[in-house]
Amino acid sequence: MIPIKRSKKKLAAPEPLAILDGLDAAVVLLSVGNEIEYLNSSAENLLRVSSSVSVGKDLKSFCATLEGESLENILNDARRAGTVVSRHALPLRVADGGRVVVDLLCNGLSTSRSWVLELRPVEASLRRAEEEMQDKVFEAAQEMLAGLAHEIKNPLGGLRGAAQLLERELPTPELQEYTRIILHEVDRLRRLVDRLRGDKTQPQRRMVNIHEVLEHVRRLLQVNLPTGVALRFDYDLSIPEFEADPEQLVQVFLNLLRNARQALAGQGMILIRTRVERFVNLQQHLYRLVLRVDISDDGPGISEDLLPRIFLPLVTSRAEGMGMGLAIVQNLVRAHGGTVHCRSLPGDTEFSVRLPLSDGRFA
Repeated sequence: MIPIKRSKKKLAAPEPLAILDGLDAAVVLLSVGNEIEYLNSSAENLLRVSSSVSVGKDLKSFCATLEGESLENILNDARRAGTVVSRHALPLRVADGGRVVVDLLCNGLSTSRSWVLELRPVEASLRRAEEEMQDKVFEAAQEMLAGLAHEIKNPLGGLRGAAQLLERELPTPELQEYTRIILHEVDRLRRLVDRLRGDKTQPQRRMVNIHEVLEHVRRLLQVNLPTGVALRFDYDLSIPEFEADPEQLVQVFLNLLRNARQALAGQGMILIRTRVERFVNLQQHLYRLVLRVDISDDGPGISEDLLPRIFLPLVTSRAEGMGMGLAIVQNLVRAHGGTVHCRSLPGDTEFSVRLPLSDGRFA
């Protein structure tokens, strides 16, 4: 009997720490001396530093509290108590000098002398809660508009038919002019109802360079840009192409930039910024890579009572506005699997559009 040779090679098991890369929370593994032993991908994104640069170095080189007790004291408290220590809404300075506010959890590993630092950005939690509310409001608004459109279109159809019959019976062109006005206004109302229901066209996707889209929008906007308004750019040119509908993206960013221009009333600055974010939740899916485009202006801002409702149809602060621009923006962004958010204070209003850069998602 010929002996069977069995291969000693086994399927590689996932490293325990590699599993942490799929988490939305930022996780930092620290030694007793507060040296960084490991960062997951969310921590690299939050602290604005890579593992290759930070591992083996003191945490305070890349992260420090901006007020209150220091991170070192928080860690020491956890070690002395031998238990979990948490802090809520802790402001931190990160590696690039930026500021983030996080909920912090510090805990020791029973199997080693290492300590785990878990950081969850407060903004991310608020954004997720806002998205859940947007989902409910969006669905309710679509149902309401669908019902409203049905109730309006039925009598409009009868009105149009009656006007056409009446036009045939009228003896003079002068009288027929009145029926033509009726037909014109009926058709205008039908188009308005269709706009209220939103664009149902699925995105016609192809490979798109986001900066080509934004430059096209800039040229369209520049034609009517007041001399007192400055348009600034902060592009990350390393962002790869991704699948999207370029015409729908043009409509999204043109609407946002026109809103910013109108908010400035002829004087101020608009900034367009592009960045890549890693491991971001969009519409209940965690994506490895996400594009973020920020449109910000230094205008007077959006009032507190209006801000929660700005993406609803027919909501506007301008007397001449229809309140459809931002509703259309949200509809198109959601069709691409993305999200749009707004934060606003006097002198600083920012709309952030996030879109998946690929189908590489975890859940």
